Amino acid sequence: QVQLVESGGGSVQPGGSLRLSCAASGSNSINIMAWYRQAPGKQRELVASTTSGGSTNVAGSVKGRFAISGDNAKNTVSLQMNSLKPEDTAVYYCYVFENFYGKTYWGQGTQVTVSS
Repeated sequence: QVQLVESGGGSVQPGGSLRLSCAASGSNSINIMAWYRQAPGKQRELVASTTSGGSTNVAGSVKGRFAISGDNAKNTVSLQMNSLKPEDTAVYYCYVFENFYGKTYWGQGTQVTVSS
């Protein structure tokens, strides 16, 4: 059973920065680690992802402002969020895909609020 521990998040003014981190334990076959977010009244959406092969993907809405980085050896993933906007306000979820078993896991979510 994979367990995810998220950290970071909080409240920040527009233009500010935050860093989210997620550590996964209980698996040595994680293929994909990612961050999703869900704003009130909206569907959960992919923010950024990284694979064990080093490929990364960042949603167009945050490209140039957010950066994802992963450490395969430690099973950790971080999301550096810069130039935050009020529309970035959401609950951010860590996600992992365990390739060997074909299973997915979600973190509990961490709130990010961007407001003046």
